[in-house]
Amino acid sequence: MKKTLSALLAAALLSSPAAAQDPILIGVIGSLTGAEATYGLSTRHGVELAIEELNSKGGLKGRMFAAKVYDDQGKPEEAATATTRLVSQDKVAIVLGEVASSRSLAMAPIAEANKVPMITPSSTNPRVTKDGGKVRQWVFRVCFIDPFQGTVMAKWARESLKLERVAILRDVGNDYSMGLSDFFTAKFKELGGTILADESYKAGDQDFKAQLTSLKGKKPQAIYTPGYYTDVALIARQARELNMNMPLLGGDGWDSSKLYEIGGSALDGYYFSNHYSTDDPSPAIQNFIKTYKAKYKETPDALAALAYDAMLITADAMGRATAPTGEPLRKAIAATKGFKGVTGVITLDADHNAVKPAVILKITGKKPGYAGTIKP
Repeated sequence: MKKTLSALLAAALLSSPAAAQDPILIGVIGSLTGAEATYGLSTRHGVELAIEELNSKGGLKGRMFAAKVYDDQGKPEEAATATTRLVSQDKVAIVLGEVASSRSLAMAPIAEANKVPMITPSSTNPRVTKDGGKVRQWVFRVCFIDPFQGTVMAKWARESLKLERVAILRDVGNDYSMGLSDFFTAKFKELGGTILADESYKAGDQDFKAQLTSLKGKKPQAIYTPGYYTDVALIARQARELNMNMPLLGGDGWDSSKLYEIGGSALDGYYFSNHYSTDDPSPAIQNFIKTYKAKYKETPDALAALAYDAMLITADAMGRATAPTGEPLRKAIAATKGFKGVTGVITLDADHNAVKPAVILKITGKKPGYAGTIKP
């Protein structure tokens, strides 16, 4: 049977050196606009910086990397749509994202169903990698999870700050905030502490004074507020206006330069758990910070560092895999052990979670400084 001209041309294109050297496409999803835009921008920058460095060293066996980036506007439904587009239309090798657990939870089932690996750099809710008791085979993360992060701050509050009475102020519409609050509460009580009150708000609220006034009447020694930076900054300012001098305690959702722009000096003396500290003298960390600042004119937050690590782990797994896509890539990612990243030495456990330490940062003079490390 004779081949048609179009078939011959297609065969020639597929066998050409140019086609063989098509870039390895990396899908990236983040909130590039909206109330949490710094998260998406940091993620994008971290991935792109890693790709730039990898390509300068020859990429993957001479094949370059390229990123296909989508803005989910901070909406779970947009994150799901973008994931579908990346795996079905763009045919990416892997999806990197999201930061927020609620959006990663919208993405994970799609990656799983299409058998395309997904690595979230920084979603900490346990359900991202586990659906009930079942591990999602195609979904991974390079950050610690909420049970550990909540435990970290509870231990710091009890053992380092010697606190006995704490209150909770949580975002009821946020899987991240709800999970951290629950894990903190359980550990703080286990360590002999008392939770005096548990108030709530919803992301986007502007006035928190009713909740804060109620908490003030309970006389807590600190308030655990594991929300995102925009809300936390407003809560901090309003707490100071009410002459509430006890510290707020939080999680990695605080980590953004916008926190300090909005909250200012009201944040001084507050603590939050995070993935790395820019005070760390490690040459790898300081080189990363130097390169990032030169390119983007700002200090990289933990979201940028985690995204950078996620891309480097992706490249490392591709280098170990028999093919840089599909089942070989999935298996290689799952086998990641002792990877030396900017945010620590990363080993993925049986549930596809990163086993690594957390740091505690204390805010002084509108800047987070290293206060301590809590190991798993």
